[in-house]
Amino acid sequence: MKLHLLQFFKACNPSRTLNLSHPEDRPYYIDFSDVRGGKVVEALERTITRLSPDEPTCQLFSGHIGCGKSTELFRLKAHLEAEGFHVVYFESSRALDMADVNISDILLAIAGVVSDHLEQEGIPIKPSYFNNLFEEVKNILQTPIDLEAQAEVSLGIARIVAKTKENPKLREQLKQSLEPRTESILRAINNDILQRANQELQKRGKQGLVVIVDNLDRIAPRPATPSRSLPEYLFIDRGSLLRRLDCHMVYTIPLALIFSNEYQALKNHLGGGVAPTILPMVPVQTRTGEEHTQGLNLLRQLVLARAFPQVDPQTRLTLIEQIFDSQATLDRLCRISGGHVRNLLGLLYTCLRHQDPPISRDCLESAIKNYRDDILLALEEHEWQLIAQVVQQQSVSGEQDYQLLLRSMFVFEYRDEQGRWFGVNPALQETPQYPNIKP
Repeated sequence: MKLHLLQFFKACNPSRTLNLSHPEDRPYYIDFSDVRGGKVVEALERTITRLSPDEPTCQLFSGHIGCGKSTELFRLKAHLEAEGFHVVYFESSRALDMADVNISDILLAIAGVVSDHLEQEGIPIKPSYFNNLFEEVKNILQTPIDLEAQAEVSLGIARIVAKTKENPKLREQLKQSLEPRTESILRAINNDILQRANQELQKRGKQGLVVIVDNLDRIAPRPATPSRSLPEYLFIDRGSLLRRLDCHMVYTIPLALIFSNEYQALKNHLGGGVAPTILPMVPVQTRTGEEHTQGLNLLRQLVLARAFPQVDPQTRLTLIEQIFDSQATLDRLCRISGGHVRNLLGLLYTCLRHQDPPISRDCLESAIKNYRDDILLALEEHEWQLIAQVVQQQSVSGEQDYQLLLRSMFVFEYRDEQGRWFGVNPALQETPQYPNIKP
């Protein structure tokens, strides 16, 4: 079996998300559920397909940026479609400004993407409420927007978003106009779009509609009010509105909210009393410091599957030296990543930019040094004390600690039979400062 370099290079791109609805992506997928503390996708799927197939559900999903959430959501999409549901996957960061977003933006974006999917399925949506809204928006913004009197909902929303996305002044005018109408917008989405969608889809033999809203975890943690961050305002203060959409909803939310003092309010207002599902890192060691054999084996397979997707796992192990100068170099890559999938692929991609396989240990060490230096640039002196506390207690408490440690990827979260624990990014453990830290 010979390595196809170009295919391998493309498969290792850290910005690429595997879409398991596409047959060509499936061989690259590695199931980490046994070492991540549970089958998170299966729990999301079961809630919809087994526990509440006939009534809307609202589920929350979170984890580190880059840990593989989007891939798992595409896996959820494929499973639900196999069960007969019509699934709309929505990459919210493509339509919304993550630094300046409000509830009406999210609701309209969901209305637009669902309408577009339905129109592609031959289910036209032309409710009068939105046609009237579009006319009023044109007058409020006092700027020409090409909207026909009977414009399709998806087209109308897309043109409004395009007109305001790059213009903060117009966006603020739109916000001031739409926020007081949030209740009426929500009713129109439910009555004219989502209920009609479910009816028409069920006539076609579908079980119902599921909307997966990805990337809302990227909303900027800037202040929205004197006492609230933007994520707290959207998901806690206004979260009940997002919960009231009349179909199955799955939202990604910022991991910081899990550490907020308002976590219980989040769970009740948006989650309906159910805690968010968290996707942790893949462990490379146990909480007591021993090597995590199963986690390391799966990370090896992650890399090898990108090189030899059609080869069985056992045979792949005999092909390591086509990719690396030794298995020790592959293991070094897996361990230094801390089980963060995107970091692992990023280091591998960096090596491939500098030399063809087999990748040498020197090339990998150079990539690791640059990665380590980049982390140190963001680390301030007083934050070493927080890192020391994590080393001693293996825990993180409070939103401020989260923002300093987890969002900056100084610390990673893991799960095992005892529950949640936190470990320091292995790259930081190799810095000259690390041996001198004191709790």
